[in-house]
Amino acid sequence: MHRSNTLSDIFLNHGPDAYALADWRRRISTLYGQVRDTPSPSKAWQVWQHGRDDLFRNHAMSPLPSDQRQGFSNIACYDYDKALRFSVGLDNIENPPKVDFDLGADGRTRMRPTARTSGLSDRLGAELTVFWIDGYGGGLFVPFADSTSGTETYGGGRYLIDTIKGADLGLDKDGRLILDFNFAYNPSCSYSPDYVCPLSPAENRLEVAVPAGERLG
Repeated sequence: MHRSNTLSDIFLNHGPDAYALADWRRRISTLYGQVRDTPSPSKAWQVWQHGRDDLFRNHAMSPLPSDQRQGFSNIACYDYDKALRFSVGLDNIENPPKVDFDLGADGRTRMRPTARTSGLSDRLGAELTVFWIDGYGGGLFVPFADSTSGTETYGGGRYLIDTIKGADLGLDKDGRLILDFNFAYNPSCSYSPDYVCPLSPAENRLEVAVPAGERLG
């Protein structure tokens, strides 16, 4: 008897096209939902780490080149450090200038600073700018770099929040934004030259080391 393909079959076997990308984003969003539903931050981090390892190993949209997926075990990460999890307030930025980011063949994307965090400087020496990605739907975006960038971690910086991709730890019980640097991840362009990603702007470079989240293998 002929068996019809399910949507999952199509998504996973169709190659790196729109269907596979839609499934990748759905799975990332689902993974972060599981993370937010896990009460223990350290256990939630393990859920996140194992989920990303599986996607990198098995999904058609894995940023790993296909010849590197066989034998791949896990993404290199620092050990979990509870001291690098923060709940921060947000200070509005009045009349912010828009910033254009070059995306190579994908053109350019425009973002605008929408807020500055309040609650990081005592530990990390500075605050971070939260960007709003312009365009259909929009989304929050928080990239950063630190003194490990280019040595222990990707030189272009890492991402904390990208709500368009579903990467978002949400708010705490008091409505403050959760920034957990243990969930910092490398952009896809760090794994393959086929991708072009927005890099962290100078205003989001921390002078201290942040040994948490993904690192270079």
